[in-house]
Amino acid sequence: MPDTSNGTAADGRTRDRVARLLLELGPSTAVTLSAHLGLSPAAIRRHLDAMLAEGTITTRSARNPGPRGRGRPARVYQLTAAGHAAGPTAYEDLATSALSFLADVAGQAVVAEFAEARAAELERRVRAAVAQADPADRPAALAAAMSAAGYTASASQLPTGVQICQHHCPVQHVAEQFPELCGAETAALSRLLDSHVQRLATIAHGDGVCTTHVPLEARESQRPEDDHDRAAPASSGPTASAGSATSAGPAVSAAPRSAPPVSTPTATSLTSSEGPVI
Repeated sequence: MPDTSNGTAADGRTRDRVARLLLELGPSTAVTLSAHLGLSPAAIRRHLDAMLAEGTITTRSARNPGPRGRGRPARVYQLTAAGHAAGPTAYEDLATSALSFLADVAGQAVVAEFAEARAAELERRVRAAVAQADPADRPAALAAAMSAAGYTASASQLPTGVQICQHHCPVQHVAEQFPELCGAETAALSRLLDSHVQRLATIAHGDGVCTTHVPLEARESQRPEDDHDRAAPASSGPTASAGSATSAGPAVSAAPRSAPPVSTPTATSLTSSEGPVI
């Protein structure tokens, strides 16, 4: 019987590379994966079929905004929860049990304190790398530092800002039960970038990646208002004249001199022997 141990080990290493690539790229087609790994489409599909059978990946139709061509629609592959669990997620069951115990004994507030302490530790580990980068490059520097910390993160420029994607969550299953971990991490990213950020998706909630949007500064939208405010005191016209007259006395004093005075009967009708009529 031939020895297939070397082939099995090689297959395992290739599938580990496929899983790592799916972490880095997110959902990808077989053609994309084969190009990155230097394998033929037939070879990569053999590994993908095996990973589908193992339950570490799943597949769906690719979203193509253009007209559909001939042949079968392209398929994209992405990691399942089991595939994500193959990453550095050891002791998650223990961590979940420990946090559940803390919540039962000391209350949910203690869990929130733990989440904040954990996020502060991540912030401490990556702060130097972010601070050394130019302001425009800090999202990319943050993504690189988070990748070194096990998050497999990337940053991409969008017309509305920068999007940071974390393709792996080391505490995925814990965060499913304790969303305080995601909230504290988002607050840490905001502090690191000194900017408002918005979480659009999380792996803990079943999304393929954790996505954080860093919006552009809204300075341009503020400038017209500032210019208008500066120009307002210099404006002139009937409104300004009325304002000046009002500050000096009753509004009627601002009327033209040629305007007829208020008739005496009307003024008298507003009074009585006992005083003004209310």
